[in-house]
Amino acid sequence: MDAIEPTCVMVTGGAGFIGSSVVRYLAGTVGVKVVNVDKLTYAANLGNVAPVASSPLYAFEQVDITDRTALDAVFAKHQPDAVMHLAAESHVDRSIDGPDAFIKTNINGTATVLNAARAHYERADEAVKERFRVLHVSTDEVFGSLGAEGFFTETTPYDPSSPYSASKAASDHLAIAWHRTFGLPVVLSNCSNNYGPYHLPEKLIPLMILNALDGQRLPVYGTGENVRDWLFVDDHAKALWRVLTRGRTGESYNIGGHNERTNLQVVETICDLLDKLKPAAQSRRALITFVTDRPGHDMRYAIDPTKIETELGWTAQETFDSGIEKTVQWYLDNEAWWGPLRAIAKQRQGQG
Repeated sequence: MDAIEPTCVMVTGGAGFIGSSVVRYLAGTVGVKVVNVDKLTYAANLGNVAPVASSPLYAFEQVDITDRTALDAVFAKHQPDAVMHLAAESHVDRSIDGPDAFIKTNINGTATVLNAARAHYERADEAVKERFRVLHVSTDEVFGSLGAEGFFTETTPYDPSSPYSASKAASDHLAIAWHRTFGLPVVLSNCSNNYGPYHLPEKLIPLMILNALDGQRLPVYGTGENVRDWLFVDDHAKALWRVLTRGRTGESYNIGGHNERTNLQVVETICDLLDKLKPAAQSRRALITFVTDRPGHDMRYAIDPTKIETELGWTAQETFDSGIEKTVQWYLDNEAWWGPLRAIAKQRQGQG
């Protein structure tokens, strides 16, 4: 199919970790108008989009994606001809402690976005309909756990393990159903674990960086042998633009970086980088502490990105080694960004 050229892209969850990378890339590099739709939950931060916030190509709307009336107003005001749907509750541990929020946002919220997009699409003129797309952004966690061998492909059966991955699996099915039933031009992506700048301090990599800087213990689940396939967030943003503009409607594309590491290897790499970049009295590896594994902890994820590489010509630019060094250096240079978030997280932990 011919590539489309959107003139205005609505990005849901654009103040979050991955969403803000997309917003910065579209408004700052691609040069397309972006409407950032975000509720501004704990996981969002408008500081994430500060580099493009003053651009005439950037607009912000504080909207809950479960609010159909508010979404309709955003569509009417900005007339987007593409939607990149990234808004989601995304922390597995939080989904175990409180699954209801994940059902509300990830399932009901996605249905609301799809319905609002469908209504907008059906009202649009033929020229807009030709280029209109909805990209639903999801995770490889919907596929469950791999054994020691093999990779997730676009045809891997869904087998989610956590409330988070189950809610994302449901939202994937809704997106494809809206394409098949209502003719909404939807494309779908499933990515491996993202990392990079602006990552919320409760997530594995930033948590380990900041705990290590503080001389605090580095908690690793189980024996640390769980394997994840890591993807630098800015590589992911470029991939998503490629899927939106060149992907075939009704198709899904797996996005991965060929970067499998055990959790222990990740933590050890961070320790070694910090020892090099900001030496301490002893190696940070001494801070590694093994803790009780979490329920339903999938053993291994690994993505086969052959389809996006061959069909759409995208490949990850960062290796894990290059990306993690950039990430660690960013956290060393940007305490003004993470310091307040870290303080809030510590206060929350103290309360309960």
